[in-house]
Amino acid sequence: MGVFLPELSSYLPEQDEFTNLQARIINRTVWAYDEPNANSKRLKLYWHDLVVPITNTTISEDEAAYNRVWYQLEEGGYAYSGGIQPVRTILNPSQPIPTRGALGEVTVPYTDAYLEPNENAEYMYRLYYETVHWVMSAVDSTDGSVWYRLLDDKYEKHYYVPAKHIRLVTAEELAPLSPHIPLEDKSIEVRLDEQLLLAYENGRAVFATRVSTGGRRLSGTYTTPVGNFVTYHKRPTRHMANGDIASNGFDFPGVPWVLYITENGISFHGTYWHNDYGIPHSHGCINMTPQAAKWLYRWTMPTVPPEKLLVYGYVGTKVEIKV
Repeated sequence: MGVFLPELSSYLPEQDEFTNLQARIINRTVWAYDEPNANSKRLKLYWHDLVVPITNTTISEDEAAYNRVWYQLEEGGYAYSGGIQPVRTILNPSQPIPTRGALGEVTVPYTDAYLEPNENAEYMYRLYYETVHWVMSAVDSTDGSVWYRLLDDKYEKHYYVPAKHIRLVTAEELAPLSPHIPLEDKSIEVRLDEQLLLAYENGRAVFATRVSTGGRRLSGTYTTPVGNFVTYHKRPTRHMANGDIASNGFDFPGVPWVLYITENGISFHGTYWHNDYGIPHSHGCINMTPQAAKWLYRWTMPTVPPEKLLVYGYVGTKVEIKV
């Protein structure tokens, strides 16, 4: 297997992948500029959670920038990719849910979850593209539409979203990668100075992706620990929440493809609240795109059966984090 380098600066699709490709504004505001350069003329201001079509990508001329990817928007102008989540709008047929539940992935820019299967019920959360959730059952709403009942794995509550916004994850797409490679011959290296993750088989790099590790935030400076670890605790989804959101706490339901390496919660996981990999951003975890996190989740040990909420033990793939 050759070295695979996904998402090295940001999500950068091939030219034939722009059909239905959209930009969800992640930051509070994002400007579109006349050129892929923040010093050029400002054309239009976009607000958080607005969704606009992406028509192309381009690379800025700033060779010193850690992320040079900009998106060309259908409405005109260029927007920096770091504050945009590339999304699609894909609607799904409803399916029967096994008694044990099933994993589901959001396939629209966002969907709002309610306490009952009704948009007039109490609002609970906004769930974003490529987040992953446990679907426990399918129910009919009073208007005849089908909704899925989701389990909040942190607070042990349930809420509902339209079934058409969720794609059930198949067992095949969770099958282990390179299962023939012995545990001792797989390893992960995280280079904090380069904000880069590499996966090795028998000492040969087979995967690499840019990441975002612990950084300076409004509430303080957070660090990713240096040393040797193992991916001993894995779960396909986790509601991560901590502190007061108003003072830089966080509340992120459906964080996908989580690999814990410390008891205090440091993990590898997919991220949907920024797209600015290559520079520290996190509270200490190793952020990466959901696609990259899913690859790592499938490739590492222990393997999590599709019907299991988690696997926890002291056997896992070796991890070295270094400066």
